Amino acid sequence: MTDVAKAKAESAVLVAERWILAALRNHTFFSLAELNRCIAEKLIDLNTRKFQKLDATRKILFESIDKPALIPLPSTPYEYAEWKKARVNIDYHVEVDRHYYSVPYQLVREQVDVRLTTTTVEILFKNKRVAGHQRIYRQGGFTTLPQHMPKSHQRYLQWSPSRIVRWAEKNGPNTKKLLTAVLQSKTHPEQGFRSCLGIMRLAKSYSPDRLEAACSRALLIKGYSFKSVESILKKNLDQQPLLFDEVDQDNIDKCIPHSNLRGKGYYH
Repeated sequence: MTDVAKAKAESAVLVAERWILAALRNHTFFSLAELNRCIAEKLIDLNTRKFQKLDATRKILFESIDKPALIPLPSTPYEYAEWKKARVNIDYHVEVDRHYYSVPYQLVREQVDVRLTTTTVEILFKNKRVAGHQRIYRQGGFTTLPQHMPKSHQRYLQWSPSRIVRWAEKNGPNTKKLLTAVLQSKTHPEQGFRSCLGIMRLAKSYSPDRLEAACSRALLIKGYSFKSVESILKKNLDQQPLLFDEVDQDNIDKCIPHSNLRGKGYYH
């Protein structure tokens, strides 16, 4: 507010105090409704009183100048919002209260502004709105829009982690374990879809049995990637005996009977 506008506003307050409050200072009121009724009457008198230097009243000036310039009130009430800054992660999501919202993948590692209301999350980059989401209060979840994903990720929208695991289970238990490990190793499960589908396609080039054997070896060396499984198959390592096997710890005494092997039950 400028100094001139501030002075005019303060002058208007002074006029109201003189012609309304001062005029009623000696009156006694027995209810708030009675007081408001008297104030309303005095306000009408004030607005219809002519100015000292103008041949007009406040009511005439309001109806001729101010009223035509008024615009309708907003259709929705004012909504309180909070602002924060966030850095876009490599999975093209930003974190808000431990929930993750997507932005266009081109903004990876950029700093953005986040506007939060009780119902929405808006993300701005260089004062331009780049993403909008419904606010979700579930911690640890992801809200991802398809148009924010790289094209290499969009191709796998019809897939889900559970569908991939079910497909892997048909090939064998080790294949299922490996693909589950691949998905769990990613911050965002969709980032593992490409590797999982590539691993499953290796069954066509080699065979389902060889893929199952390769997955078994990959699990032992923690090679949770397409390249690891492909390398095992290319070098025929899946057909070589393992140097060490997984041992069922619950039956270790049965598998390798020896007086020095006590098993985990000994420590209970």
